[in-house]
Amino acid sequence: MAIKDIEMLFKFVGGLGMFLYGMNAMADGLQKSAGHRMQQLLGVLTSNRLLGVLVGAGVTAIIQSSSATTVMVVGFVNAGIINLTQAVGIIMGANIGTTVTSWLVSMSEWGELLKPEFFAPLLIGVGALMTLFSKNHKKVELGEILVGFGVLFIGLSFMSSSIKPYRDAPVFAQAFSILGRNPFLGVLAGAAVTGIIQSSSASVGILQTLALNGVVNWQSAIFITLGQNIGTCVTALLSSVGAHKTAKRAAVIHLLFNVIGALIFGVLMFFVFRTNTSLALAPINSVEISIFHTVFNVCNTVLLFPFAGLLVKASYMIIRDTQKTRQALDAEEEMDRHLDERILETPSFAIENVNHEVANMGRQALDNLRMAAASLIDSDGEKAAQVIENKEIIHNLDNLLTDYLVKINNRSLNEEQHLIVKNLFYTVNDFKRIADLSENLAELAGEKIKNQVGFSGTALDEIREIVAAACASVEHAVGARETGDMSEVRSVIKSEETVDNLEEELRERHILRLSNNQCSTENGVIFLDAISNLERISDHAHNVAGYVMDEI
Repeated sequence: MAIKDIEMLFKFVGGLGMFLYGMNAMADGLQKSAGHRMQQLLGVLTSNRLLGVLVGAGVTAIIQSSSATTVMVVGFVNAGIINLTQAVGIIMGANIGTTVTSWLVSMSEWGELLKPEFFAPLLIGVGALMTLFSKNHKKVELGEILVGFGVLFIGLSFMSSSIKPYRDAPVFAQAFSILGRNPFLGVLAGAAVTGIIQSSSASVGILQTLALNGVVNWQSAIFITLGQNIGTCVTALLSSVGAHKTAKRAAVIHLLFNVIGALIFGVLMFFVFRTNTSLALAPINSVEISIFHTVFNVCNTVLLFPFAGLLVKASYMIIRDTQKTRQALDAEEEMDRHLDERILETPSFAIENVNHEVANMGRQALDNLRMAAASLIDSDGEKAAQVIENKEIIHNLDNLLTDYLVKINNRSLNEEQHLIVKNLFYTVNDFKRIADLSENLAELAGEKIKNQVGFSGTALDEIREIVAAACASVEHAVGARETGDMSEVRSVIKSEETVDNLEEELRERHILRLSNNQCSTENGVIFLDAISNLERISDHAHNVAGYVMDEI
């Protein structure tokens, strides 16, 4: 191999690297810029299937990868956020959204001003200046998007110029002639390349770069494109390894959808090329590849959308349940939503998901508080023991959530998302402290039972009053964290003020009872410790509300 050939090979590899890096950088910038809107889309995911198609297309257009979207869907299914029927719509939409990249690649054929080498350097220059010197995070995000666009197009230009000297080489003509004559080989080649680089957008971009130099014919391009749509399923299939059977079914539905579509269009195009050999052997350009790629994915969605239910049934036939699995699935449906690392592919959704999980932890801490208060008021040893046992569960949730938040924090986030993640760290700690203080109440209940200490009717009424206010403050704090509702924040502040006033008032009353010998010192210590713990619990609830107010 001559030095010139090695140089062209290096140029192609470098161009491919810049193309992939630019696509990733652009997607990161788009995700950060659309962070809040991406979170709003999460609500649509639990709506009807048609909206799911639109969401799938929209999310994929933003993150520039149908593979990433489908991996995320597998995560959603595994976490119990959506069911399989809803997942079908998103998967179908993802295939439509992935066509955006092919249109970006084909821009160089729209006109002289849209050639990558013409405006890409300007995009990189402007984007770099915005990223380095702007203090406004929105402008920094826009700068990242522009740099990503520019690097993507420079990469395409490198790949195209490295192939140009060889466009008349017989090896290309022979290779694409063989792939064109044998549809199976064409589909296999497209699937293999896409499976290796795990991005149909990237593999279609490579094919379009070859087409820009006139070395690809219609027949081979069509079958390779169909194979690329099958190859994109590899990422989701790999992602589903180790997941629940329901998540595996989501990956299988993705595969079935693309394989059925490839079979239908493959057979149709085979007969078209058999009857029109001149079209089959004619060179295809990148715009025509974009058109076919879009038509295929849109038509495939329209054709198979009415049969989404059958795709779900087919996935159940392929991934079967044992009796043991069915019983486990019944239990899963009653569990709270689980965290899933696949959702980290899109940090906006991961933040929304972990926010719900943090709220679930808060609800468990609230349940433990109520049980601890009941054990203290009713001198119930069983409830006191249950509180201590539950505290360990809440501490395990603390570790799980903290680990997940660290992973989110290591992703590409904008300033608003960083603030939310930081506040969620603090919130998890506050809910853990509420569980610890609830354990203190349970231990006071144990001490009360052991020493046969009884509260007077007045003291019990006072305890019930401050317990109700403390529980209300935690309940509203959980609501504020989950919904971001300002009315919940105001309710927390009001309840916390009530607890503060009650704690001071009840302390004075109890000291007066002690001085008048109306209760024993032992009673007094337990009572005062109890109201002190309840006041500290309401302080932690107030902290949680403060974090939410900071984000609004």
